[in-house]
Amino acid sequence: MQKTLRSEGHKALVELIIEKRKAAGLKQEDVAKALGQRQPWIAHLESEERRIDVIEYVKLADAIGFDAIEELRKLLPVILKK
Repeated sequence: MQKTLRSEGHKALVELIIEKRKAAGLKQEDVAKALGQRQPWIAHLESEERRIDVIEYVKLADAIGFDAIEELRKLLPVILKK
């Protein structure tokens, strides 16, 4: 299995998170605070410098206010390259 960092699927996931955060009118700092993190943690995530594990993804979705499962289903073709 290939590494996932900076893969097409990873890039699509990061783009989704950024899009949803901005659509919700949230700054990186807002999301970081909701997750008990500091803003640089979100910046590293959004610049694809770190992987996003499934627990982080679900917590990010909750903090931003989108349905993690619904959005992941939409990304599956990119992640699985179908």
